[in-house]
Amino acid sequence: MDAETEGLPPLQSETTNNVIDWKARRKILKSQPSTVATRRQQAVCVRRAHKIYGTKKNPNVILDGLNMTVPKGTIYGLLGASGCGKTTLLSCIVGRRRLNSGEIWVLGGRPGSKGSGVPGPRIGYMPQEIALYGEFTIRETLIYFGWIYGMSTDDVDEKTDFLLKMLQLPNASRFVKNLSGGQQRRMSLAAALIHEPELLILDEPTVGVDPVLRQTIWDYLVEITKFGRTTVIITTHYIDETRQAHMIGLMRGGKFLAEESPDDLLRKYQAESLEDVFLKLSVMQNMGKRRRSSIAKEVIESMQLPGMANPALDLSHDDDHGEISGEFGDNISMSSRGPDLASPPIIHAPPLPPDDEPEYSCWDYLSILKKNHMKALIWKNFLWMWRNVGVMAFIIGLPVAQIILFCLAIGHDPTGLKIAVTNHELSEAQLNQQHCPIYRGCNYTMLSCRYLEFLKNRSVIIQYYGTEDEAAEVVRRGKAWGAISFSHNYTESLVDRTDFGQNVPDSILEFAAMNVNLDMSNQQIGTLLYRDIQYAYADFIENILKDCQLNPAIGHIPITWNEPIYGDAIPNFTNFAAAGVQLTIIFFLSVALTSGAMLIERNEGILERCLVSGITGVEILCGHVVTQFLVMCFQTTLVLIFSFSVFELTIRGELLWVVLLVLETGFCGMTFGFVISCAVDNERSATYMALGSFLPLILLCGIIWPIEGMHPLLKAPALFLPLTKSTESLRSILQRGWSINNPNVYFGFISTGIWILIFLTISILLLKFKKG
Repeated sequence: MDAETEGLPPLQSETTNNVIDWKARRKILKSQPSTVATRRQQAVCVRRAHKIYGTKKNPNVILDGLNMTVPKGTIYGLLGASGCGKTTLLSCIVGRRRLNSGEIWVLGGRPGSKGSGVPGPRIGYMPQEIALYGEFTIRETLIYFGWIYGMSTDDVDEKTDFLLKMLQLPNASRFVKNLSGGQQRRMSLAAALIHEPELLILDEPTVGVDPVLRQTIWDYLVEITKFGRTTVIITTHYIDETRQAHMIGLMRGGKFLAEESPDDLLRKYQAESLEDVFLKLSVMQNMGKRRRSSIAKEVIESMQLPGMANPALDLSHDDDHGEISGEFGDNISMSSRGPDLASPPIIHAPPLPPDDEPEYSCWDYLSILKKNHMKALIWKNFLWMWRNVGVMAFIIGLPVAQIILFCLAIGHDPTGLKIAVTNHELSEAQLNQQHCPIYRGCNYTMLSCRYLEFLKNRSVIIQYYGTEDEAAEVVRRGKAWGAISFSHNYTESLVDRTDFGQNVPDSILEFAAMNVNLDMSNQQIGTLLYRDIQYAYADFIENILKDCQLNPAIGHIPITWNEPIYGDAIPNFTNFAAAGVQLTIIFFLSVALTSGAMLIERNEGILERCLVSGITGVEILCGHVVTQFLVMCFQTTLVLIFSFSVFELTIRGELLWVVLLVLETGFCGMTFGFVISCAVDNERSATYMALGSFLPLILLCGIIWPIEGMHPLLKAPALFLPLTKSTESLRSILQRGWSINNPNVYFGFISTGIWILIFLTISILLLKFKKG
């Protein structure tokens, strides 16, 4: 006993450590006078019980007191009610779950240890789920599993013919999804039998199978175990069909009630069927617990339990009660006085093998990819794509559609913008006719109309109004984006302003200026009009000076704009955003593609079945990487062709680095998709997670707005996001023409590579440990 339990009242069996023992200790303590010591000891009992069984909010799966021995070359029937732990125990046997304590040895080694073959080809596993690809034919399904187990195609075909006849399956060219429910169960059994494993684990293989075929299956199981070649562990709902098993283990509540041959159980418990044996053992397990109904009393009194001709039952006890539930009876609470009479039999298991494992070379640990596994996985992935050609065409064509929409919709100057103009130089007749006369040459007449002509050339629509208030009201009602007004002596004042020079009076300055009121609610349109109004005025002055044979430079502001070092003289937002949009399209489509493929396999049980067959998480990821990478190459090629050849986006750097960076970013998206599929349990959660990451990456990675314009608290985190450095790197290649030797470029490659390693590591760890 440890220091924490020192002083606690002892139990009849100090070797046990289950929750009932700790409850019993607590009950003894509650009957004693309440002191600090007893209260502390009661708390210890509660903590120990919670540690073993968990709380109501956080229950643990418990297999308590199990001592299971399966002799080689036998059929072992594992029976019990739903939820008693049968499937959990099988998961431990095949190495997909880990024990908190205890030992499991399968075929001479610990499940999951190097070289044990468990999980691996030494085991044939049929789960409760169908766990098959519906788009594959019967033959293709068996070829896939046969290749995993190292069989040749000829061997698979030979064994396929035999299994089709024995299991009464239709033609091998039938698709699995077109089979009936019973046929799919038999097809799942065939996949477990294809390679003649040493240990065959079947989780309810005969559900939905007619009695004649059920007997055929049992005859085959008896045949393959006859000479000790194969050992079978089988669970089933049909209890009495296990009469042909060599050994039966009856489970209830995570414990073994008995582990003997069927004949010994029937003889020992004087029962006509195995169902009666289980019911009697369940009643014996509940002896000493409270009985809450007269039905339970009748059930118990009607039984002739061995060693209990007239069981004395006490109905007044308030102890914790147990239940008989599940397939073998209604929920019946019962109890009796006295100790638990149905304890598991003492099984003397053979000695465990030594703890020392064989030594392996470094090459054994480095060779994590098996040729036959990769062949099967890659073939399976490509076959799935071929069978879903419509889906694949959509996946490949979607990025093309997105880049076309981007190039057609984003970055172009708005056209057809309406401006309300009040020109007091016009007569009433000219105003009514919406006509503003234009005089060419060196002619200082109606200069307001001459200026408006240059403004119209910038795709602006001019509408004339009589007063400034009318024009302003049009803008307020959203019918125009701005209002411009000219005074009645605008032309004379503009000429006088030039003639007077530095002595021009303020009144002339006022009349020589046009008044502009813009709707700046839309920044892009407001900024564009602000620019065009000024550019049109510069063009207007330059035209007059040329017509009057004067130097046009006189009308320019004293700033000389040379050719920009990088980029265009008039920036194009399409070119600015193109880098980030291209990377975002490839990244998130890769996320959707890989996460969807992995989740389909997980939810249908295919992933679990593959892991039990010996395929590792690394191999599964690599198989998806190979196939999805080829799809991504098609996507990338089409996106770049439409971007630079069809829509002629700017590219000043080397195309090679553009292609490599886009592919690396797509690969990063694939690994992020692996993380999502391993972290969540269904497509809805994966969609939420992908969408939840989409907007932050768009906003924070400098794709639509420079990082320099962000809040200071966001700048530092934004630099470490997956698309930030790669976007800046691609933008430097496209707009600046930089090569890989520039830090701004190669930092993008390095950052993306680091994220790939992070996502791959997380994915592998989740695949390895999430199932426990």
